[in-house]
Parts: sequence; structure tokens; C-alpha cells
Amino acid sequence: MGQTYLAIVNPAAGGGRSAKLLGPALKRLREAGLDIKVATTRTPGQATEIARDAYSRGTRNFIAVGGDGTSYEVVNGLFPQAIGNEPPILAFLPLGTGNSFLRDFSDRGVVHAIESLIANKIRGCDVMRMRHRNGVIYYINLLSMGFSADVATLRARRFSRWGELGYFTSIFLTLARFNRRPFPVRVEGQEVFDKRRCLFVTFNNSKFTGGTMMIAPKAEVDDGLVEYVRWGPIGRLGLMRNLPGLYDGTHIQHPLAECKAVSRVEFELDAPVDVMVDGEVLSLHCEELDVLPRALKVVA
Repeated sequence: MGQTYLAIVNPAAGGGRSAKLLGPALKRLREAGLDIKVATTRTPGQATEIARDAYSRGTRNFIAVGGDGTSYEVVNGLFPQAIGNEPPILAFLPLGTGNSFLRDFSDRGVVHAIESLIANKIRGCDVMRMRHRNGVIYYINLLSMGFSADVATLRARRFSRWGELGYFTSIFLTLARFNRRPFPVRVEGQEVFDKRRCLFVTFNNSKFTGGTMMIAPKAEVDDGLVEYVRWGPIGRLGLMRNLPGLYDGTHIQHPLAECKAVSRVEFELDAPVDVMVDGEVLSLHCEELDVLPRALKVVA
């Protein structure tokens, strides 16, 4: 018998797609010799509770079955418990809407995820730690403020049941409002907070978001750094003209774009702001971001 994993399953991911595809995926893994135990979530946030409880009872190998949001919940169940201990192992079965994190390693999705599990392809992964006014969150993909977060927030709050149409509707409405504003931050090496208006700022551990959008082409998941990407107050026409660059990473070459790898970021926000973090939409009064180097092992 091979490794034992606890698969934490979000059956609602991908509009129910996760539950339908789970059986064949588990069958292949078990036939390859892996021992897979299954825990199924029924409510939002339950994956965090399951992971936290399992870790406290000695489980160290996990599989997040669903989309980016499922992985985010599992990570927040493992931390902060895992800090200072042997890094837990997290694998993925992206049976939901998508898993942007895995895109750094392959564009073959669940096929690559299953092959990596069978081959036991494990590597170190940094964990981002965001301290905010009401607590702490952890993530492994990215946290964004501004345009992309505004689109995700609008979709989640008003058009969550519209599918792909809801996504494009949210983009159209966000473009119409086009709220370029400051998010005062001070990254490592700066003496003062940057209070200039911008289209968005992102704090990345991996390259991709939204499945195929390469926001941080220079990011590495195990370098002990967060990739800070800022795009200044570009206009609507300029954004539309440069939109392809967000998918191939060339947007960072734009005169209004900045990209820097740092280990710490401070915030001077007047109030909570909407953020998108690993597929989830939250409202946070962010205060400080730092990195837990290789605090997690991922199967990828």
C-alpha cells in the first residue's frame, strides 16, 4: 500500500462537476496503490474545519478536491498549526471550476494531478501570511486588490448563478465604473507608502489566476518571496488594447506596470477593501503580508 491521503471533497465545485468526476479519479489512484480516505463538505468553510481537525489528530497528507477555493480552505485549516513543524503535504484534484496554482506546473489539469500523485512528485511551497485587522489568513496562489477583485466581488455578490455570463457581465460593469484608486502599500526596500492611484495590485506566490491569466510571470512558489505586481492608472482603451498581455505575462513590460519580488509588505488602508484570494472574495483591512518559506509540500 502506498501513501495515505485524506481527500477533502467539495461536491458543489464546478456546479456539481466535482462530485460526478470524483469516482473515476479515486478509482485510478487506489488502483495505483494509494490509500485514499474521503471527507465531504456540505457548507462553505467546512473544508477548513475538516483539515484543522484532521491535522490535530495526526493526519499530514491531504488532497483538495474542487477548485481554488477548496484549496484555500484546506490551507487555512493546516495553518497556523503547521508552522514550525514538518510541512504537511497537499495534493490537488481540480475537479471544480479550476485550479490556477497547478497551472504553474502543467496545463493538463486533473490528468497531471493524478499522475503527480501516483509518481509522488512532491516539492516545497511557500505559504503567504496576511495579517489583517480581525485576524490572519494564509494562501498559496495570489491576493489581489482593484480591478480583478472588483470583478470577482461583483460576480460573487450579484451574478454567482449566471455562470460564464455572470463573469462577462461583471467585467463589463467594472469597466463601466473603472474605479482606479490608491491602495497604500510599502514593500521591502521602500521608505514611504505608495499612495498613487492604480488599476490593481496583486501579491503572488504563483504565476496564474483565473485559470490562464499570467498575472505574475516571474513568481516562483518556493523562493521565499512574494511577487508584487502593480499596474498604474491605465485608461479603458489602454486596458483593452493590452488585455492579451495579462494572459502571456507581457503586461509587466507596460510603462505603468511594476513588478518586484519581496519578503514583506505593509499596508496603510483607511478601511477594509474587497480582495480576491485564491478564488475567494473577502473584505479585509489588511495590515501586513509576509512569507512562510517552504512551509507546505505540494504534489504537482
